[in-house]
Amino acid sequence: MHPAFSVIFFTVTSGAGYGLISLLSLFQFSHYGIFLDKSTFFITAAIAISLFTMGLISSTFHLANPKNAWRAFMRFRTSWLAREGLLAILFYPLIFLYLYLTYIDFQIENFILMQFLSFIIFTFAVVIIYCTGMIYACLKTIPQWNTFWTPINYISIGIFLGGLIFFFILDLYNYEVSLYKSYLLLFIVLAFVLKALYYFSIRTPRHNIGQATNAAIKLKDTKVRLLDVGHTGGTFLTDEFGYKVAEKKLFRVKLFSMIGGFLIPFLLIYIHSFIYESLVICFMAIFLAFLGMVAERWLFFAQAKHVVNLYHGSQQV
Repeated sequence: MHPAFSVIFFTVTSGAGYGLISLLSLFQFSHYGIFLDKSTFFITAAIAISLFTMGLISSTFHLANPKNAWRAFMRFRTSWLAREGLLAILFYPLIFLYLYLTYIDFQIENFILMQFLSFIIFTFAVVIIYCTGMIYACLKTIPQWNTFWTPINYISIGIFLGGLIFFFILDLYNYEVSLYKSYLLLFIVLAFVLKALYYFSIRTPRHNIGQATNAAIKLKDTKVRLLDVGHTGGTFLTDEFGYKVAEKKLFRVKLFSMIGGFLIPFLLIYIHSFIYESLVICFMAIFLAFLGMVAERWLFFAQAKHVVNLYHGSQQV
């Protein structure tokens, strides 16, 4: 599939924003809470809301007619895109209610209720990321996306990026993060392993030209070969659904996303936590992680091959 920068930006930034707000709500009112003061709490919430709002806005840039974006909300029962969009809109009044109750010190006398609301915020944010992943995972025509690892990766990477930003904010305002830094290192490893499992699951093609042509003309007892693709130049289908990249380039991008996006941030956070404390090191971990996840998301689209390519010259997808 042709990688659209607006969609790459949307999936990375919105995932990070929802991951950050989910961690903020999880730790603020839990038994293992960090209990941020109001200013730090609202700064963190503002960063999270800005991230997923920018992501949602950018998601409309690749539409041919952005004015028709409202139609995406009309198929909630059958479309993961509609579910994600509607839940994202409903999340705003919920998060603003949550921030208002925090602002008026509602949690002091109603801590149990705030714990419950925090759990709702956490669950809501994770479900939205899940819906984003399922927009792609539900497409049976693209084997590289049609796997349960896709939404799992979207959730793990979103919380991983949000976790890095949360760690930076906590350290910037001198909060005790001895327990949280262990959680963060563990989750970086988990996100790395889950991404590696995704790559392992899509290593072999699922369909070949023989299966496709036989299925298309309903023949079971003979083999049919594709002799001509019916055109001499590129078409919309071959350009949009058959994006071709050299295997060496794909491998280099994958190597960068795994090393630069996961392993180096892990080492930087470990150095910052246990060897030499520096906010510059922590910021570099965030920068490299985001850069690596942009590469990972570009690879996610560039590697995807629609089955229609079997009828336009590809031997397998």
